[in-house]
Amino acid sequence: MGHPASDCPILPKRIILVRHGESQGNLDDTAYTTTPDNQIPLTPHGIEQARLAGERIRRFVSDDGRFHKWKVYFYVSPYERTRSTLREIGRSFPRKRILGVREECRIREQDFGNFQVGERMKAIKSARERFGRFFFRFPEGESAADVFDRLSSFLESLWRDIEMKRLVQHQRCDDEINLIIVSHGLALRVFLMKWFKWTVEQFEHLSNLYNCESRVIQLGAGGEYSLAIHHSEEELRGWGLSTEMIADQKWRANAQKGDWKNKRPWYLDTFFDHLPSHTSSSESDDDSNVSCDQDGEKENNVSPSPPSPPPSVEDDD
Repeated sequence: MGHPASDCPILPKRIILVRHGESQGNLDDTAYTTTPDNQIPLTPHGIEQARLAGERIRRFVSDDGRFHKWKVYFYVSPYERTRSTLREIGRSFPRKRILGVREECRIREQDFGNFQVGERMKAIKSARERFGRFFFRFPEGESAADVFDRLSSFLESLWRDIEMKRLVQHQRCDDEINLIIVSHGLALRVFLMKWFKWTVEQFEHLSNLYNCESRVIQLGAGGEYSLAIHHSEEELRGWGLSTEMIADQKWRANAQKGDWKNKRPWYLDTFFDHLPSHTSSSESDDDSNVSCDQDGEKENNVSPSPPSPPPSVEDDD
């Protein structure tokens, strides 16, 4: 508010998440026993998948060639299979449509360790199913929670790039910008989790993307991003989104930016199930006996009780 239009960030119209094409590791997991994960190549079928994905994405962002004011900017994981996928996707885009490309190490695959021993990995993955996918850490590797941390850092950098207009060639841009992120299955699920503030429990129900499948996060009329603008409810449900998550995506499609905290009570209900669903103006609550101090913190208007002794170190958890 109060700033000239040139000071406003140029928001991307869409963020398109793409999983790499079929790799040798997808076809035969013994490939990981002799080849480092980051060097696993695409199969011939994976190369064809990536080429077709490029054609599909170009038709989508250009509305089958009817829309002409669009550009793309690419982020890609440094792994061989993602770089090869981007190379094939890029064949569908003329140079004048590409704003730039950046290899980004923070969107790489979850680290499973160096060389993977087949029988040992089967036992480890079986243990992961019992433990939970998000917090389970592979020996000498990462957990999904570790991936969450580095993707959080990536998103901070991404928003800084948007705010500083580093993704565009000029301070003003009349074209629709499409960010295309070529990464890996788990990393993209974690990206969605972070972006939409999904819980760990919600993450555990998400299904993986197929090779060269995409998810489109699109800017809604009110300034919020949503999966429900491009994708159907049936698709969202098939990906593991719950009824509440789907309702949230539909709400985001037309919501005003900044309304999330105040207009999405289901998120509060996840943690505070003792609260009523709706509070009428005639209802009273404990706030009637609560005031705010000079720092804006609430304090009870009751006689103070003697302070409790601090917990011992043994009581901390």
